[in-house]
Amino acid sequence: MMKRLTAAVVAATLGFSALGYAPVAKADEPYWQCVTFARMFSGINIFGDALTWWRQAQGKFRTGDRPETGSVLAFQPSGRMTRGHVAVVSEILTDRVIRVTHANWGGSRGRVEENVTVVDVSHDGDWTAVKVWYNPIHDLGTSVYPTYGFIHKAPALPSDGVLMASAPAADGQP
Repeated sequence: MMKRLTAAVVAATLGFSALGYAPVAKADEPYWQCVTFARMFSGINIFGDALTWWRQAQGKFRTGDRPETGSVLAFQPSGRMTRGHVAVVSEILTDRVIRVTHANWGGSRGRVEENVTVVDVSHDGDWTAVKVWYNPIHDLGTSVYPTYGFIHKAPALPSDGVLMASAPAADGQP
């Protein structure tokens, strides 16, 4: 029941965001942390501060330097962002421009922002440095944020590249 209520609140928040309506935060509204939102929205079941997600993903999920819709972009701690940040890729526009949906970022403390433009400004085009759209100035922000890369929902492949499936044997069968 609680999951359904939470999902309904997320859907309503995203719906209002898509319409351009930004309601004033009230004390009785949910205050979204980026990790809680990213986990629910992406299905990537990692817990803890955003700065730990990249390490926790190793060996459990595919990781890389190329975005995929639904993957999580993991930001490194930087400046006042001491615990890192995570954001879910909602759209890929070019090889160096994506849109993300995330919570608790900048001027939207505790709230969800949908389809925010993120630009890869890294020297090698590997998404290790990004700029994020800053709505108050209607442009990319001036800060450059270091990132670890993308965490993909698919499980990590074993080192030999072969993923085996197994199922318990039915009763009475060898």
